[in-house]
Amino acid sequence: MYDKLREMVDSAEKILVVQAENPDGDSLGSALALEEVLGDLGKEVHLYCPVDIPKYLRYMEGWSRVSSDFYFKADLVVIVDTAADVLLSKLMDDAAIRNVLETRSVLVIDHHMDAEPDLKFEAEIILEEAVATCELLFRIFKDLKWAVNAEAARCLFAGIMSDTLGLASQNVTSETYRVSAELIDLGANVVELEEARRALMKKSREILAYKGKLIERVEYFLDGKLAVVHIPWEEIREYSDQYNPNVLIQEELRLVEGVEVSVAIKTYPDGKLTGKVRSEAPVAGMIAGYFGGGGHERASGFRVYDMGYEEVLRDLVRVVGEALENRDSENA
Repeated sequence: MYDKLREMVDSAEKILVVQAENPDGDSLGSALALEEVLGDLGKEVHLYCPVDIPKYLRYMEGWSRVSSDFYFKADLVVIVDTAADVLLSKLMDDAAIRNVLETRSVLVIDHHMDAEPDLKFEAEIILEEAVATCELLFRIFKDLKWAVNAEAARCLFAGIMSDTLGLASQNVTSETYRVSAELIDLGANVVELEEARRALMKKSREILAYKGKLIERVEYFLDGKLAVVHIPWEEIREYSDQYNPNVLIQEELRLVEGVEVSVAIKTYPDGKLTGKVRSEAPVAGMIAGYFGGGGHERASGFRVYDMGYEEVLRDLVRVVGEALENRDSENA
């Protein structure tokens, strides 16, 4: 089933695994698991991400091996957890990196099914339904009969747990639980992972005070169905090294009565604006798609360069309103 993937790996000696500009638990778990499995196949594996791995993800052992220096000697590039050009803009903006992507073998493995791949270079794309890229990778490893050692199992399980909110998101299936059970049998230790994650999630008093400020300035629209918080560059610069502001606030917003969609918007000095969308209804992907982004039905993201905050907010209120109205009419 994955003959082309096997052929590409077999013919490569040096492999670079790439995460996009928005690394999360699934992309990091995928990269670390590939490092283990491909390494056991005798390959020289390098890990790359154009931004630093966020501190909240550093409970995954091996995160420090992810470099922000692109490895130009790779004869195969494997991109995990995205097939969207917008999330690879830092790579495409670098002429030397773009040349590698355009002239070497590139393999893309992703599970986001709600948007068509729009890459500006040739690649073998494996895009399949799964709750996480880590779940898809385990499916691939089993099909190819590639050994999954205990460390790879731990990384895959961590990625699945991250992308499913602890096996509690709407897209979790019985297959997800079967895969999780197999990974536990292979060596993933649930207790150790959770203890490591919780230890890293502890907040300083400064961060707790900042969380209070974020909560105070949440804006509500559409009769309280939409909650929006704005995170300006000054706060990103000051606090992100300690704790991702998105992570700090958005789970709280999901617990507010009446809120069906929450969006955390960051603005940057270069004009870039990013949005993280979370929704109780399966509309997050459609909302992000309006701004050129994508993701899951209930968790997605976008970035824009040609719109200011007020303009994005105005369109966001309209698009969310339309999405919820369409949801209501379909359920009527």
